[in-house]
Amino acid sequence: MESSKADTLIVSARLIDGGRDVAVRDGRIVAIAAAGGLSDWTAAETFDARGKVLAPGFIDVHTHDEPM
Repeated sequence: MESSKADTLIVSARLIDGGRDVAVRDGRIVAIAAAGGLSDWTAAETFDARGKVLAPGFIDVHTHDEPM
């Protein structure tokens, strides 16, 4: 994989889809890879999510919002 840039890298998380690293650019997920799979990427921020669970792309549609 060639070196790429992201705004945010989240590394070492336990992903629900089985991957481990996530790259985010302009508020969108641009890459998901197994642990270390994004090691050539650079980012302004990197979060070590070891011991955390990450569900990329998950949208919680359950809401208690009621029209006024």
